[in-house]
Amino acid sequence: MALRGACRLAVIAGMASGTVSLLWTAAVPAQYGGGGGWGRGGGGGYASTAQQAADYGMASVVRAEGYANLQNSQAAKNFEQAKTMEIENRMRWTETYFAMRKTNKDAKAAEDGPPVTHEQAIHMAKMAAPPRLGSTQLDPVTGHIEYPMLLQDSIYDPYRNKLDSLFAERSASGGSLQYADYKEMQTTVSNFIDALKARVKDYAAGDYGRARTFLNSLSHELKFPTG
Repeated sequence: MALRGACRLAVIAGMASGTVSLLWTAAVPAQYGGGGGWGRGGGGGYASTAQQAADYGMASVVRAEGYANLQNSQAAKNFEQAKTMEIENRMRWTETYFAMRKTNKDAKAAEDGPPVTHEQAIHMAKMAAPPRLGSTQLDPVTGHIEYPMLLQDSIYDPYRNKLDSLFAERSASGGSLQYADYKEMQTTVSNFIDALKARVKDYAAGDYGRARTFLNSLSHELKFPTG
């Protein structure tokens, strides 16, 4: 009777152990993908062991990091290429700008001709200056002025009288002038010219031209010593 009870307990224990084993066998495939494997790989496309599943997961992480590094590297490469192109474009623009400036400068220099020398500048200044008066027009000793007929009109008496007095004093002093006297003579001649210009329509062109040239030469004589 006791033996029979012990056997019954052994059978129950064996059944319990088999049940646990069956439950474990059923649970593992359900947790790791079913079909006889642990994750992808093996006969059913999943890992056959927990270590293999961990290896697969680590490989996926490494692949993701590698892809991210590749993308970052490509983005950095594209950025550097864009910066290089920008620098090259700026250099081309600068070179083009200065090349155009040089072309314009060369064209203008060719159009203007060679620069004027110091001697040429003096010569041109002399050519542009009015002619000097002869001794019959301005006596270097007495300072007497022989005006053209047009300027002897009575309407110009105030200007002639003033200039006659100033030039006589200039000759008497040996040609030396104070700055105030020089300015007064220049102003008087300038006012004489303005009075002549106001009546330009009243005169023939030749007469007006000779009178105007005479006054210009009279003003120019102030820059030279008498005698």
